[in-house]
Amino acid sequence: MTIDLYEALQSRRSYYAINKDVKVSDERIKEIVEFAVKHTPSSFNSQSARVVVLTGAAHDKLWDLTTDTLKVVVGDGDFSGTQQKMDSFKAGYGTVLFFEDESVVRALQEQFALYADNFPVWSNQSSGMHQLVVWTGLEAEGLGASLQHYNPLIDEQVKAEWNIPAEWKLIAQMPFGNPAAEPGEKEFQPLDTRVKFYK
Repeated sequence: MTIDLYEALQSRRSYYAINKDVKVSDERIKEIVEFAVKHTPSSFNSQSARVVVLTGAAHDKLWDLTTDTLKVVVGDGDFSGTQQKMDSFKAGYGTVLFFEDESVVRALQEQFALYADNFPVWSNQSSGMHQLVVWTGLEAEGLGASLQHYNPLIDEQVKAEWNIPAEWKLIAQMPFGNPAAEPGEKEFQPLDTRVKFYK
């Protein structure tokens, strides 16, 4: 499928109703993720992004694990709304986990002490770019995704379950799958209040 950059970015939306009926091959999903990791910029070309893709039983396990963790947090409170969210994510085909390698960030802080405070910020900015590139790439293939942040609540369980290096910091989770419903209309604030041009 070939669409231009503007169309791809405009089409990228948050899909919460997804299912496992995916026609895109695992190999193509791998290509999208590897392309993003290879070509998305990072400060000082640090290449600190790390990505783990879970499908099948591993994907289901992630959302079971997250559900169990959140039930402990909620305690005796009403869990029904959260359970619906967990079920909707688990209904998808897979999840992309985005990490940043903190050992890379620390090395840059030591090497370039003048910018030490900035490297964690730049690391997060780079992660955001990776997320957008993967998200847009999946969307361009007809898949739906959303971005979730159940870290740091699930960090230790995720690292233990999938043997994730201690230096990798979990930044975000992106469940994806076949869109089962269209997202709602998106409202836009006036651009003249958000963008300025001078010459």
